[in-house]
Amino acid sequence: MNGWLGPEEWQAVMLSLKVAFWAVAGALPFGILAAYALARWQFWGREFLNIIIHLPLVLPPVVTGYLLLLSFGTQGAVGQVLQKLGIVVAFHWTGAALAAAIMAFPLFVRAVRLSLEAVDPKLEQAASTLGASGARVFLTVTLPLIAPGILAGAVLAFAKAMGEFGATITFVSNIPGQTRTLPSAVYAFLQVPGGEASAMRLVVVSIIIACGALIVSELLARRVAKRVGRL
Repeated sequence: MNGWLGPEEWQAVMLSLKVAFWAVAGALPFGILAAYALARWQFWGREFLNIIIHLPLVLPPVVTGYLLLLSFGTQGAVGQVLQKLGIVVAFHWTGAALAAAIMAFPLFVRAVRLSLEAVDPKLEQAASTLGASGARVFLTVTLPLIAPGILAGAVLAFAKAMGEFGATITFVSNIPGQTRTLPSAVYAFLQVPGGEASAMRLVVVSIIIACGALIVSELLARRVAKRVGRL
């Protein structure tokens, strides 16, 4: 693929892989916690939390990006605190990872939550009656059962992060080598004469990655269904 893609195209693909990886890695623990809270706990504000988590799915991505810019930009309250700590997110690849993580977060949470809701709580209760702590029950009983769902959610979140455009370009712009991810590169190539060939190559790469993610996610979802059917 390195010979088929030009230097700028390859740079965009590699940056997208980097951004998507860290987006999923950063969202993973918070997503599992949020999914567990929604699936297992009853508390005041539960529905509000559910709405906040899924809001990026229904909001225009540009709106999400603008809200990130207001909060994490150089003049934003959170952004100024992070700058004092030496953490840069605005107009940097880390900001692209943050935007991608927020946009992919609902897909991951939903996949994990469905897996949790498919697990019979009696299995967890049985482990508790045998003296296992809550943390041990989760690690030894719940986590192995929902592992395929976590993987399926992570794959979907990775694909979503790879394809994120609106929130990313609004928050961190389209800087070559810094924030120009694969979809941003497609957009940039379409704006210049003779860039259609490069854009088409990146489109093909995007389709391959998206199809691969959907196939893997479907296989994992079927595995979850089979496992639940045996319980």
